[in-house]
Amino acid sequence: MSNRSWFYAANGQQQGPYPEAQLRDLMTRGMVGADTLVWTEGMSGWQRAGDIPGLVPGGSGPPAFSPSGGPPSVAGGGYGGGTLSVDVGVLDLFWRSLVFIIGMVLVIPAPWVATWFYRWAFSRVYVPGRPNLAFNGQPLDIWYVFIAIGVLTYVGQADLYYLQYLSIPIQAVLAWMVIRWIAANLSSNGEPLPIAFNGSALGYVGWQVLLYVSFITIVGWAWVVTAWMRWICRNIDGTHREVIFTATGLEVLWRTLVFVIACIFIIPIPWMLAWYGRWYASQFALAERGTLAHE
Repeated sequence: MSNRSWFYAANGQQQGPYPEAQLRDLMTRGMVGADTLVWTEGMSGWQRAGDIPGLVPGGSGPPAFSPSGGPPSVAGGGYGGGTLSVDVGVLDLFWRSLVFIIGMVLVIPAPWVATWFYRWAFSRVYVPGRPNLAFNGQPLDIWYVFIAIGVLTYVGQADLYYLQYLSIPIQAVLAWMVIRWIAANLSSNGEPLPIAFNGSALGYVGWQVLLYVSFITIVGWAWVVTAWMRWICRNIDGTHREVIFTATGLEVLWRTLVFVIACIFIIPIPWMLAWYGRWYASQFALAERGTLAHE
């Protein structure tokens, strides 16, 4: 069975084929569970993964493995670490991103388009020990924030430079409100997660301003981005595990430059968007609180 390729059903669509080793990896990420329908060559029809002997350990799932390959954590208490990952198709991410941008530019549909995009994006994120991650926010929760973000997209076209500078802290506050809204509306397996982003609005504005100033140094912005992401992670509360950002400034620098240069040629944009997005998501990881020594 280990040499077979497997398909599984998710969100009403067929996914795969995947080698069995990769399918088991998807189980550890919470993407495939005992109730997920799977199929491989030789089977007469789709079956629950938990009904196939030896596929899901113990007939229950998905098990939460530790990053070092140790034994599964105890159910209900599996708070081991691990990196996040995102499973997005190249064209799927591209066209959805286009719709998101167009929706923001058109302003009025911005709240609905943004919510639709976030729901899809978080359904593709896999968190160790938190299967079936979902975003449950509603378009009208903070509709005024997205309307304001949409309006600010036109500020750059204005000839009033002071207005452009004023928009920097305003954009930061709006982004801060979106992050708080997202964190408060996450769920796993249909159960709300007690997550909250408690970073201050003033602190977020400070990072935004520092980012703009850092562009003077040509490359210093990459290190500001990494420090900013770590500040955001430190201010995510309400879980047994802490979120960490593992990328270095150098990694952010060269990958972002490759992304930007490749996008100049237009055609590579869908592939570069998926490449960069997958890498960026993988730089977020989970660790037991108090067990990680920050450098």
